[in-house]
Amino acid sequence: MNPRISMITLGVSDLARSIHFYEQGLGLPRMASPPTVAFFPLNGSWLGLYGRDALAEDAGVPAEGSGFRGMALAHNLGSEAEVDALLDQAVAAGATLVKPAQPVFWGGYSGYFVDPDGHLWEVAYNPFCWIGPSDDVA
Repeated sequence: MNPRISMITLGVSDLARSIHFYEQGLGLPRMASPPTVAFFPLNGSWLGLYGRDALAEDAGVPAEGSGFRGMALAHNLGSEAEVDALLDQAVAAGATLVKPAQPVFWGGYSGYFVDPDGHLWEVAYNPFCWIGPSDDVA
């Protein structure tokens, strides 16, 4: 297996609300896509939004469940100020702040929010190294 993630698909309860959150609230560019799914190109992969029940059915697993799902998506930025600004932007767009940004044990700075469907996002600044592709790549 080559080391990459091609797409992250989030199962959502209200596709229109989630599209609005990611497209208008966070400013992600949306690709043309069928009405039952939304795709957002990321720097090296895609984010997909699909109905929670339909995604569970496609995978052959139950759609029920809540609380901590055992994972977090992460978005790294170049400064503490950028972390604070993105957390503020996410909350203004309808996210719920779970953990305010603060210095963390490993020497960085991070905070967490959940999107309207409860998907956990970490927003972080790592002063020791850049994580992910360069921001100047389209």
